[in-house]
Amino acid sequence: MSVVLSPFKMIGSYFHAFIRELGRMGCFLAVCIFWMFLPPYLIRRIIKQINFIGVKTILVIVLTGTFTGMVLALQIYFTLVRFGAESRLGPVVALSLIKELGPVICALMVTGRAGSAIAAEIGIMRISEQIDALDAMALNSYKYLIIPNLLAGLISLPLLNAIFVVLGVYGGYSIGVGLMGMSSGTYFGGINDFVGLRDILEGLYKSISFGVLITWISCYKGYFTGYGAEGVSKATTQAVVISSVVILIWDYFLTSILVA
Repeated sequence: MSVVLSPFKMIGSYFHAFIRELGRMGCFLAVCIFWMFLPPYLIRRIIKQINFIGVKTILVIVLTGTFTGMVLALQIYFTLVRFGAESRLGPVVALSLIKELGPVICALMVTGRAGSAIAAEIGIMRISEQIDALDAMALNSYKYLIIPNLLAGLISLPLLNAIFVVLGVYGGYSIGVGLMGMSSGTYFGGINDFVGLRDILEGLYKSISFGVLITWISCYKGYFTGYGAEGVSKATTQAVVISSVVILIWDYFLTSILVA
């Protein structure tokens, strides 16, 4: 009988651990939001994290944004030619970048470059007992370590997304106008006609929520890392993998809500 029940016990054990971890993450986020609205604000620390998450990611965003726009225009142009609608290249490229590709790819780039580093930094502080030292000195470790990262993510992701989209549109322009011979007026005129404020707000909402998700998961994994180098390594990997998966899942649900 125990052999028959063992798979169900194993599934139940994994499900119980998943629910418990989800509850801990939810409580962690609730505590962070509580402290986020209470002064004092560590302005220098916030600016430092904006520099780390946002400014130092600009080169990656410039390269990925430009080439994403170029390859998108190349693929879409030959598809539109089949339907005799190549004049719509500009709005199709722009809407794809603004509503979907810009926020998602930008968030995945930030996760790979900054999310892993945030988890590793906080994890090392945990195992070297620096966080315990902050608590012993009556310094709020949430205010010092977590809140600056959350605010920096909230500020940086929309700005990085804007850079990504603009460069992607001009990358598409270089293909459509420079390589395929479209007129500049046709390319940008279509964007002016078909892209509205609602499309821009959709991308903005996504990039803001992705900024919270990345910093929340990375900080949580670092803050509750296991001991030793293996624990930090595991926390860093989990931060990147979970953030990437959650970004794609949340993107689906948020899109379902916004297009309804």
